Amino acid sequence: MKTANSILSSFGTTIFETMSRLAQAHGAVNLGQGFPEGLEPADVVARAAEAVSHGPNQYPSMMGIPELRQAIAAHDRRFYGLDLDPMAEVMVTSGATEALAACLFGLIEPGDEVVLIEPLYDSYLPIIRRAGGTPKLVRVAPPHWDLPREALAAAFSPRTKLMLLNTPMNPAGKVWNRDELDFVAGLLERFDAYCVCDEVYEHLVYDGRRHVPLMTLPGMRGRCLKIGSAGKIFSLTGWKVGWVIAAPEVLAPVAKAHQYLTFTTPPNLQAAVAWGLGKEDSYYDNLAAMLAERRDRLAAGLRRVGFGVMDTGGSYFLTADFRPLGFTGDDREFCRHITEKAGVAAIPVSAFYQGGDVDRFARFCFAKTEAAIDEAVTRLERYFQG
Repeated sequence: MKTANSILSSFGTTIFETMSRLAQAHGAVNLGQGFPEGLEPADVVARAAEAVSHGPNQYPSMMGIPELRQAIAAHDRRFYGLDLDPMAEVMVTSGATEALAACLFGLIEPGDEVVLIEPLYDSYLPIIRRAGGTPKLVRVAPPHWDLPREALAAAFSPRTKLMLLNTPMNPAGKVWNRDELDFVAGLLERFDAYCVCDEVYEHLVYDGRRHVPLMTLPGMRGRCLKIGSAGKIFSLTGWKVGWVIAAPEVLAPVAKAHQYLTFTTPPNLQAAVAWGLGKEDSYYDNLAAMLAERRDRLAAGLRRVGFGVMDTGGSYFLTADFRPLGFTGDDREFCRHITEKAGVAAIPVSAFYQGGDVDRFARFCFAKTEAAIDEAVTRLERYFQG
């Protein structure tokens, strides 16, 4: 038989799927894969059920139903002061990963360079390479996740087509501040590059921090593509409703890619998300407050076990150093070990790096029920402390 596509075939099964299967096989508490538990808003779910019953249930516009595009524009005006034309600058996608794919396929030509910050979400590199782009990797690392500005500047060149920026950052929990964003904006202007902004955790920021979209900075309105996710805002990751915001001339090639990927997204789910985005500020505030409490609950428990726990300012995740426990293997071995022996699943942080040398940290998801967090900590204490 002739071989399949060499780029996609070179990637194995995603680490998230691998660890979730292992967790299921061993009856482990799954703090690995980043899906939330016990946070789904019942009223938004009820709206979806109502929309399924009443219809329509046929293909909507590939750009998204008007109600959702208008709600997204209103959301970004409300929280960030962006003045968007919902019919020209907003496109609904089948989740944020499809939004990423549409942006990258729509903008990258073979040979274009793309600047990325490690640690990075696992879908970025396969899409960029399949589109013909050349990744230029720059690293932030635990425990402080500081931005190496000289290295970032050196990664840009006249061949740079775009940068892919994730804030708040998975798995680091880093929330990029205004000074860092100003530095990035300067590089984008200097090298005439776009920025695809993966901002799916935009409302999951803690301890008084504030999410600042790069698009809101001077000169960035026409360079940035802002990606959002209803799955993260409403803790409904299985719905796969995402979106892209960009200036009309930037969104146009992305829409061309989208129409040949998923084309459209279930209209009933879109209708429910449109209603949900109009929820009062207290919903958004309470979501962040609940997740911060669960973060602190898990962090305190992991410290009692003996982990060295990193600070996290946003997202669903915290990073923990397992070396204080005396384990001498790498992070993949550690995560498999605790899944099989302690009954708790986590994700090795090396999966988010290309070099394989950041290998002493595990990522734990705290967007779980308090009961699940407590059970995971109890199992780890029992195993490591006898």
